[in-house]
Amino acid sequence: MRRRAWVILALLALGATLAGALAAYFLLNRPAEPLVAEEFIPPPRVQPVPVPPPAPAEPAIAHPLAEAPAQTPLPELEQSDAIIVEALRAVLGKNWKDLLLPDALIRNSVATVDALPRPYLPARIVPIKRVAGAFITEGQGDERAIGAANRDRYNAMVRLIEAVDSARLVAVYREFYPLFQRAYVELGYPSAYFNDRLIEAIDDLLAAPSPAEPIRLVQPKVLYRYADEQLEALSAGQKIMIRIGRDNAEPLKTKLREIRKNLVRAPSDATSR
Repeated sequence: MRRRAWVILALLALGATLAGALAAYFLLNRPAEPLVAEEFIPPPRVQPVPVPPPAPAEPAIAHPLAEAPAQTPLPELEQSDAIIVEALRAVLGKNWKDLLLPDALIRNSVATVDALPRPYLPARIVPIKRVAGAFITEGQGDERAIGAANRDRYNAMVRLIEAVDSARLVAVYREFYPLFQRAYVELGYPSAYFNDRLIEAIDDLLAAPSPAEPIRLVQPKVLYRYADEQLEALSAGQKIMIRIGRDNAEPLKTKLREIRKNLVRAPSDATSR
């Protein structure tokens, strides 16, 4: 390698020396006045070759996920409901059996995660059954607020979530991640990374404020809105965290931090628990 570099330097030096000698010759030996005035003929015009614009750079992956090898070959996304439901129920327990909506579970999970940091979350895509009972309010007219008893509707669901083994849940997610990524591409993000969006959604939920209760409401039409415009402008996920009450939101945030820690942990650390 060193000999090759020396040869290249020698050739460059030789070329520079010859160019200098030729330049000196023509500068020092040109006549004072040209003997014949020659007509200047411009060189033929060469059309520039258009340079294609650079291809857009692939977005950097902020939170790469080391996917776990599947125990069996993964099915196509369209045929994945039965196997993912079975894997989740093995982790979540029998109490989740009637809560999961198995149809298009991965697609709906991906769509839900993507929508949580946005202003609106369509109820039809949420892959879990709604909590029983009607939304409870108290007061009248301009003094209406979220009822203190409303948080009780979510207590059982929050206790179930608290009991989930976060490491095992994330292990299932790692195993099936190629299907989650495929669903995210189909959703309209061919160059984005779903795990990054999942972390964004978790961070958005963790950033939900804890306003003083009772939380006032207005009802301009059919649906209730938060009277505080700053609360109403929050993401769909953050408004849910407020709606379920501070006593439920705090343990959920604790669980979300635990899940997030497992999502960004190296796979060797995750399996060593």
